[in-house]
Amino acid sequence: MSLKRLVRALSSCILTHRPSDRLLLKAYRLQVTADRTMIRNATILVAAMVATFGLLRVWLYLTPNSDFMVGPYNIHHLFLGLLLIVAGGIPLALFTSNGPKRDLAIGTFGVGLAMALDEWVYLIATDGSNASYLLPVSFWGGVVMVGVALGYLGVLVALGREWESGIGNRESPTRRPADPPTH
Repeated sequence: MSLKRLVRALSSCILTHRPSDRLLLKAYRLQVTADRTMIRNATILVAAMVATFGLLRVWLYLTPNSDFMVGPYNIHHLFLGLLLIVAGGIPLALFTSNGPKRDLAIGTFGVGLAMALDEWVYLIATDGSNASYLLPVSFWGGVVMVGVALGYLGVLVALGREWESGIGNRESPTRRPADPPTH
């Protein structure tokens, strides 16, 4: 629907108060609310990921030999990130309500995702030492991986309405069953 038609329909709705026009206005308001919610959620996720990546890199540059040790084991922040992805992602998968709890889950998910993606290339391409974390391959690997995730997020936001309305979920036209073979 073009913007001009939408404005005309909304204007007539306000002036005539016909039930069909009220439904159109309600549908429009629901779509605007859904768009705002998606942008809000995306903003929280981007902020959490970018801030986490930046803070981790600065902190570990300033204190390169700070390790999180549990007994004899050095726990990399990739693994802590996975725990945060679980802690934030499961509520997002189960619950649809909006509000502070959802915002917290989105932020937790974003922090965990940035932590995991930051170390992914580092642990594959280097020996995993503290000195290797400061190498360019580690930094640029983290930049690329977080960038890919943010690019994917951008694509989903751009597809927003189409994704929500069911891309790939459209019913195929009904087909008549094949006739049995005749001999």
